[in-house]
Amino acid sequence: MHAEPKIIILRGNSGSGKTTIAKALQRYFGKGTFLVSQDMVRREMLYVNDGIDSPAIDLMIDMVKYGKEKCEIVILEGIFYSDWYQKLFETVKNEFGNEIYAYYFDISFEETLIRHKTRPKASDFGESEMRKWWRDKDYLKIIPESIVDKDMNEETIVSKIKNHMLEKGY
Repeated sequence: MHAEPKIIILRGNSGSGKTTIAKALQRYFGKGTFLVSQDMVRREMLYVNDGIDSPAIDLMIDMVKYGKEKCEIVILEGIFYSDWYQKLFETVKNEFGNEIYAYYFDISFEETLIRHKTRPKASDFGESEMRKWWRDKDYLKIIPESIVDKDMNEETIVSKIKNHMLEKGY
């Protein structure tokens, strides 16, 4: 195990490709890579609404701390509105310090609709729900994020993240 655990944060609007990249990174880094998915925690484990006071936030904080203690790599992925999840990101900053690799999927609404149609859960919700959830350029203020744009495919994004980690000595 390397000296310091690392966290990779993947944020952005629904349908932007975060989950696909999170799973690809988990496969790449292999066994013991801890993936915390906002949808999984909030919609499946707890079955609660999202919001600034969602109980999912405290559970994800606990999960991130567990991942730091037990795993070399933690991947945190979800929409994660910057204001609602401020407490989570303050915890991440305190826990991981300089070992944070954060990425914001800055993809247009039109492109996320196109991508959404290719997802297994495409019939679970549609354009009207996605429009209600949409936030343009909802960047974090306390953690610098690299931008992922619509022209970057899965291989390019995964390579970008791996290269950032290599530059910092992973």
